[in-house]
Amino acid sequence: MDTPLSHDDLLARLGRLAHQAIGLYDLSPRSTATMINLSENATYRIDDPESGGKAILRIHRVGYHSYAAINSELQWMAALRRDAGMETPEAIPARDGTVIQTLVGRELKDPRHAVMSKFMAGREPQEDELLAPFERLGEVSARMHAHAKIWQLPPGFTRHTWDYETSLGSRPIWGRWQDGIGMTLAREKVLGRMSALIGQRLQRYGKARERFGLTHADIRLANLLIEGTHTKVIDFDDCGFSWYFYDLGTALSFIEHRPDVPALVDAWVRGYRRVAPLAAAEEAELPTFIMLRRLLLVAWIGSHAETDLAKSLGEPYTEGSCGLAEAYLSKFG
Repeated sequence: MDTPLSHDDLLARLGRLAHQAIGLYDLSPRSTATMINLSENATYRIDDPESGGKAILRIHRVGYHSYAAINSELQWMAALRRDAGMETPEAIPARDGTVIQTLVGRELKDPRHAVMSKFMAGREPQEDELLAPFERLGEVSARMHAHAKIWQLPPGFTRHTWDYETSLGSRPIWGRWQDGIGMTLAREKVLGRMSALIGQRLQRYGKARERFGLTHADIRLANLLIEGTHTKVIDFDDCGFSWYFYDLGTALSFIEHRPDVPALVDAWVRGYRRVAPLAAAEEAELPTFIMLRRLLLVAWIGSHAETDLAKSLGEPYTEGSCGLAEAYLSKFG
């Protein structure tokens, strides 16, 4: 049986794999790879001292997405740039002309897919200045949804589906929410009542074409870049088929407890309605999508306990979810 790698060992081996990948591109051999994020994937900033250029290298986690699914992600991002004028990551072909590389390292058991993208300038919105970014995010989300509703999926297009069963139900992609950090019988009881209510409401809401389709599915603060009046959307790694307004739930990831959430939702709705209609029945269901995401993140934290983000949230996130669940149940139960 293979001995599991320590976190530091894994980081070191991934770093060497990133430097190996540099040789596949038109980059100086003196280029450096600096890790900027390790979550589902390992993401690096590539700096070429000879050209002064920068790029972003993503080394995909083993077993999360197939080659076809990664290619589908790249196809949608390209279509959004071409058809909707959106600013999304643009893949850089390697020397062999392909945009998805399969990296094989002697130190790692399994091959890993990797994509190099052009560097995008901008900064993540700050948590003390969210009203204006959320209004702009509403507009951006509406443009993405409008595009998804008319875009003809290319042959072989495949992405995850984020519905009740694959989020909170019998086939959870990110693991069971019941295995969240710090779960107790009392917490499982209240969260279970909320999960059941979410399932009932989503079943009534339905999956009609105008309500359910291709979404970013992780359009949170960390996946936005603000540059002047431009709002750029990055990290489409979780993009897939879901309810369109699940995107609002993902925008509020990890901040669902803030007292200004109603104001942020109002700002998002204002921005959305400047681009596309949002019916009253859909607006009334927005709290369900917020709590769907919250409980899904309880599952994610439990199944990704080794990540820095999960460690920083831990049991308090599960505990805080119970208070939000009680409020949701009192309003809709």
